[in-house]
Amino acid sequence: MGRTADDVTLEAALDPLVLALDVGSTATRGGVHDATGRPVRGLQHKVPHAFTVAPDGTSVIDPDQVTAEIEQVLDAVTAHRSLGTRVAGVAMDTFAASLVAVDAAGRALTPCLTYADSRCADAVAALREELDEHAVQQRTGTRVHASYHAPRLRWLAAAEPRTFATVTGWWSLGEYVLNRLVGVPLAGTSTVAWTGLLDRRTGELDAELLAAAGVGADQLSAPRDTTQPVAAAAPARWPALTRAVWFPVVTDGYASNVGAGATAPTAAAASTATSGALRVLLDGPADPLPFGLWNYRVDAGRTLLGGAINDVGRAVSWAQVTLRLGADLGPVLTAAPTDATPLVLPYLTGERAPGWVGEARAVIGGVSTATDADALFRGIVEGVAMTYARVADELAPAAPQVVEVAASGRVSNDQPEWLQVLADVLARPVTHVTRRRATQRGTALLALDVLAPDVPRAPRLTGATYDPRPAHADHYADRRARFAHVYDALLRG
Repeated sequence: MGRTADDVTLEAALDPLVLALDVGSTATRGGVHDATGRPVRGLQHKVPHAFTVAPDGTSVIDPDQVTAEIEQVLDAVTAHRSLGTRVAGVAMDTFAASLVAVDAAGRALTPCLTYADSRCADAVAALREELDEHAVQQRTGTRVHASYHAPRLRWLAAAEPRTFATVTGWWSLGEYVLNRLVGVPLAGTSTVAWTGLLDRRTGELDAELLAAAGVGADQLSAPRDTTQPVAAAAPARWPALTRAVWFPVVTDGYASNVGAGATAPTAAAASTATSGALRVLLDGPADPLPFGLWNYRVDAGRTLLGGAINDVGRAVSWAQVTLRLGADLGPVLTAAPTDATPLVLPYLTGERAPGWVGEARAVIGGVSTATDADALFRGIVEGVAMTYARVADELAPAAPQVVEVAASGRVSNDQPEWLQVLADVLARPVTHVTRRRATQRGTALLALDVLAPDVPRAPRLTGATYDPRPAHADHYADRRARFAHVYDALLRG
C-alpha cells in the first residue's frame, strides 16, 4: 500500500497500536493503526478474492480460504522487525449476514453463504405466510428475507438434511476465522443482529424465529459488545501479537459508519463499495421502524437504522466490463442529464431495502438504436443513485435530523463525479469521505475506544461536497417517478 494523506511512520506512531482486519466482498485487507486512528505506513496488506456465484442464486465463499487470507495479512503486517509487541489489540469486521455451519470441532460443514445468496426464496415465501412479518421486524429490526438466517436455515434443512442434522453451530464468517486463529468464536452484537434473529431492544435471540428456523439458541454465539475483548493466546507464528487482545467481530456496515465519521443522528453514511447502504447511527431503537428499513442493535445502547443495496460497485464493474468502457468516465458522469438516458433498475443480484424482493433482477428500458455504451452506463449509475433515494425516502420520517450524507467506498473514490448524480437524485448535499479503507478505519476506532479512550483521534479526510443542482430537480423527480412505476409493474413482490 502506498502512502496516504494521513498515514504515519511506525517510529512516529502513537501507542497503543491496533491491527484492524476487514473481510469484504472483493478482498481481505488488514493494517496497523496508531492510537489516533492513522494507518501505519507500510503495515497494510490486501488479498483479493471473489464470491462463487451461479444462476440459481448461489453466492458463497470458502471460509478456509478466507482464513488463509487472514493469515497472509497477519504474516505481512507483523513481519516488520521494529514492530515488537506494540500491537495491543486485533479487531475484525466482515461483510454482514454471513453463515457457516460448523461441527463440534469448529470445522466448516458448508461454504460460507454471503448476503447475496438467494437460493432460499421459497423458504422466504413460506415464512412470510407463517409469520407476522411486521411483528418480526418490530422485534428484530429485520424483514423476512433471503439475506437472513431464518429462511436460510429452513432451506438448508430441506436441501441438505444430513448435514443439517450434524451441525453443532451456526457461525458468521468472522467467528469461524477467529476460532481457527485463537480458538474463540467471538461474535459482536452487530454480527448477531445481522442474522435477523436478535431482538433489537433486549439483545436476546428471538424464540419464534429460532423455532421457525429449526435451531436452538445454543447453536448460535452469544452477542458481545466491542467493550469485551478477550486475551486469547496468539499463535507463535505471530510474536508481534503476544500482548494483543482480540475483539468480537463486527459487521462492515457498523464499522463503515464509524470510519466515515457518521456517528451522530445528524449524519447518514452512504457506503459505496461492491454493495452499498445508507445508514444512521441512533441512540436506542428506531420507533416506529419503517417497514422498508432495518434497525440493528450494534451495542448495549445504540442501533443502526437504514437499508442495504446489493449492487453498487458490482453494477458499476459489470457495466465497465460488459460495455467495454474507456478509462475516463468523468465526462459521462458530469454531463447534463437527458431523457435519452435509459432507465435502469440495477438489481443484478436481487433487492434488499426497501422492497426486499430478493429474486429481483435488473430491468433496462428506453434503449434505442441511438443508445451507446456511455448512455447505458449513465443510466446504470443513475439507477444506483435512485436505489439510494428509495432508502432515503423511508429514512427521512424516522431520522428527520439528518443534515449530512457522508459517502465513502471504492465507487466514490474511483468515480467521484458520480457523487454529483447522487446529490442531484437525493436532493441533498453529499460529502466525499476520501479516506480509503474507511471501514477498516472504523474497525480500528471501535477497538481504540476501549484501548485508548482518552487519545484524540485524527480527523477524517474529506474532499468535495456536492450540492444538488436546482436546475435538474424536476428531471430527476420525473425519473424517480418512472423508476417507481416500472418497479411496481415488474418487481413488486
